Amino acid sequence: MNTYNPNKVESKWQQAWAENNQYRTETKDSSKENYYVLEMFPYPSGKIHMGHVRNYSIGDVVARFKKMEGYNVLHPMGWDSFGLPAENAAIKHGIHPHKWTMENIEDMKGQLKLLGLSYDWDREIATSTPEYYKMTQEIFLKFLEHGLAYKKKSFVNWCPSCETVLANEQVVQGQCDRCDSVVIKKDLEQWYFKTTHYAEELLNDLDELDGWPDKVKTMQKNWIGKSVGAEITFDIEGMDKSVTVFTTRPDTVYGVSYMVLAPEHELVKELVKGTEYEADVDAFISKMHTMTEIERTSTETEKEGMFIGKYVINPLSGKKVPLWIANYVLADYGTGAVMAVPAHDERDEEFAGKYNLDVIKVIDEDNKMINSEEFNGLEVEKGFEGIVSKIEEMKIGKRTVNYRLRDWLLSRQRYWGCPIPVVYCDDCGIVPVKQEDLPVLLPTDVEFTGKGESPLTTSKKFMTTSCPKCGKEARREVDTMDTFVDSSWYFLRYIDNKNESEPFKKELVNKWMPVDQYIGGVEHAIMHLLYSRFFVKAFNDMGMLDFKEPFKNLLTQGMVLKEGTKMSKSKGNVVSPLEIIDEYGADTARLFVLFAAPPERDLDWSEQGVEGCFRFLNRVYRLVDELSDIVKSNYEIGELSKEDKAMRYTIHTTLKKVTEDLSNKFGFNTAISALMELINEMYKYKELENRNEGVIKEGIETIVTILAPFTPHIGEELWDMIGKDGSVFDIKWPNYDETALVKDEVEIVVQINGKVRGKLSIASNINKDEMERLAIEDEKIKALVDGKTIVKVVAVPKKLVNIVVK
Repeated sequence: MNTYNPNKVESKWQQAWAENNQYRTETKDSSKENYYVLEMFPYPSGKIHMGHVRNYSIGDVVARFKKMEGYNVLHPMGWDSFGLPAENAAIKHGIHPHKWTMENIEDMKGQLKLLGLSYDWDREIATSTPEYYKMTQEIFLKFLEHGLAYKKKSFVNWCPSCETVLANEQVVQGQCDRCDSVVIKKDLEQWYFKTTHYAEELLNDLDELDGWPDKVKTMQKNWIGKSVGAEITFDIEGMDKSVTVFTTRPDTVYGVSYMVLAPEHELVKELVKGTEYEADVDAFISKMHTMTEIERTSTETEKEGMFIGKYVINPLSGKKVPLWIANYVLADYGTGAVMAVPAHDERDEEFAGKYNLDVIKVIDEDNKMINSEEFNGLEVEKGFEGIVSKIEEMKIGKRTVNYRLRDWLLSRQRYWGCPIPVVYCDDCGIVPVKQEDLPVLLPTDVEFTGKGESPLTTSKKFMTTSCPKCGKEARREVDTMDTFVDSSWYFLRYIDNKNESEPFKKELVNKWMPVDQYIGGVEHAIMHLLYSRFFVKAFNDMGMLDFKEPFKNLLTQGMVLKEGTKMSKSKGNVVSPLEIIDEYGADTARLFVLFAAPPERDLDWSEQGVEGCFRFLNRVYRLVDELSDIVKSNYEIGELSKEDKAMRYTIHTTLKKVTEDLSNKFGFNTAISALMELINEMYKYKELENRNEGVIKEGIETIVTILAPFTPHIGEELWDMIGKDGSVFDIKWPNYDETALVKDEVEIVVQINGKVRGKLSIASNINKDEMERLAIEDEKIKALVDGKTIVKVVAVPKKLVNIVVK
C-alpha cells in the first residue's frame, strides 16, 4: 500500500497547476456567470502568519467550490506594498525600500504558493510599482478636478515617533495605530479627501448591504455619527463677529448660561490678542496640544477652561453670555463651539459647578418647556420645531444635520508612498501635474534619517521642477499619500491590471463588480471598508462605473490565538506556518484552520488538532488507495441491500450537507465534520461480505470530489489515483440523489412515562397507529408494562412512542 507523503504530493500538484495555468481567468468574455471572490491583500512583511493561512484558505475554498459549481471565478492576489515598515528598514539596515519590498514580495509569494491557493497570478499587482501608483495619481487628479481633494491648514493628529500626520481613523484610543505613541495636535497645511460629501450615502446605503455582518455596519454607522439638530448664530458683543454653534437641543436655547469655544477655534487668538487674557490662553492652548482627543472628551477627565474676556448675545433671549474656552470642546467636531446649558447637560453642569456659572432650567419634570418666553408649556418635540422655525425666520440659524465623520486627511511626511501629483508655483499657486507627465516618480537620491521632514525634501532633483501652467521654476509637493488611498481601489485594478491608459475599463468592472465575496479582518471595518465605499461612490458620480458599493458580501474572520491570546513575537507564542507545512503539509494546515472553529470566531491553535487532521488525511488516502481499483472498474449499483441503502443514505446526506454549508454559509467546520463521519462509515462498509462495489465506487468518487476544495493537493492526487483525467476542479460539483435520502427504515425511541426504555427499527412510511401497536407488542416493552394500566400512547412519526402507564 502507498503511504501519504504530503511534501511529494503538494510539490507535484503545485508544479502541474503552474504549468497548466490552471487558475487563469478570462475577464473579457465568458459564457459562464462571473463570480469574484477576494481576500484582503497583505502588506509584504516577508513572512506569512497563521492569520494569513486562515484568511486565504477560507477564500480558496469559496473560489474552488464556485468554480466547480460552474462559475467563471476571478480570484486574484496582490500586495499593499507602500508603508512605513519599508522606510524603517531603510533607516535601520541601509536597504532601499523598493529592494526590501520586492524581496519580501517574492518570499511571501513563494509561501502563498506552498498553500496551494488558486490565485490567478497573471493579475498580480503591487501598489508601490510605478504602473500602479501612476493610476493612483490619476485618481487623485480626478478627485481634485471634481472638488473632492483640497488643501487646508488645520490642527491635525501628529505622531511624534513616526513623525507624520495621521487620519482620525488611525488614532486608536489616543495612540498611533502603528507604534502606539501618544498622538498630539499640530497646526499644518495638509491634503484632504472630502469624505463628508458622501456621509449621508455612506450611512443610508449600509442598510442595503444584507451580506455584511451587523457588527461591521454598526461600527460604520457609529463612526459616521449622524446627529439631527440646528445651527444657531450668536453675535459677539461689541464686535462685527459671531459664533455659530451646532446643537441637537435647540429647545434648550433659553437655558444657555455660557458659550464654549475649542481652544484651537480660529477666532480665539484674534479675540484675546493684546488683552490681559492672551498669555494665559496661549499657555492653555499649548497644554491642549499635549492631550489626546480621547483624554479631552473622557467623562473621567476633569473639565478645565478659562474665560477669555468676551461675551456673546443669546439671539432669542437677548441675554449677555460669557465666552469661555475649555478642554472638552474640539475644533473639528461640529463648529468647534458649544452653547452650554448646565441645567440639562451633565458635562456642562460639571463645568458650571466648578467655575460658579449660572444654571437656568428650561425643561420641567413633565418634559415641557419653561423659562422660554412664548414657548412655555410646549412639549420638547414641539418646542424643537418651534425654535427651529423661529431662528430660520430670524435668519440666525437653520435646521441641519451634523456628522462625526471628518474629511480624510491623506498627507503623510514619508517617502515610501504615492507622491501627490501637484506643484507649487509662486505665480500660479497649486498646479496639478499634467496627466501625460504621470507618474511622478519617487526619486532614488534621498536620505533616510528618520528625523525631520519627508525624505523627499533631501532630493533637490525631485523638489525642483517647472510649472505645468506657466513653465517657470516650481516646487513639487513633498508629502505622499496615506497608504489607505492605494487599497481603496485595488479590487478594481485586478480586473484590468494590464491597462496602461486608465485605472480600469468601465465595461469590464461593470461585468465583475461588486465583489461577490470579500474576506478579511474586522479591524478594517472603519478605515479600509469605509474608504473603499467612498471611492466607489465618487467613481460612480464621475461616471467611471455604474455601481455604488464595492463588496456585496463580507466575511470578517476571527483571529488565530494560542492559549487564548493573540499570537505575537513579543509574547513568544507565534506558530510558523512554514514549519507546519514542512512537517504535516499545507493540506493539513488548511484543514485544521477550517475545521477547528467557525470562520467568524477566534480559533485557538492546537498541536493535537493539527495532528488529528493529519491522521484524518492519512485515513482518507489509505481508504482511496485500497479501493481505487474498484473505482476504476465499471461497477453498477444494481440491487440494494439494507446495508447498501444505509451507506448510500450517508453518502448523499453528507453531499447535501457539504453543498449547503458551502452554498449558504461558511459552515466549513460542520462540512468537514460530516466528511469525517462519512469516512468512518465507509471504513465499516468496505468490510462487509456482501458489499456493493457500485456503492463503493460512488462513495469514493463523492469523498474525493467534496474533500478537494478544502485540501486541493490531496484532492488532485486522489482524483488521479482513481483513474480520472484532468483536474478534479474542472468537473461539475455533484448533485445529491433525493431518492437516496429517503430511508426505508428508521430507528425510533420507545419511552415509558417519558423515560427511554427501548429502540425499534420500523418502516419509515408507517402510520401512528401501527407505530403504537409495534411498540406495545415489543417483548421488552411488554415485560416492563406487565401488571400496569396503559393510560395513553403518544406517537411522533419517525421519532418516538411514549407509553403512559400507572
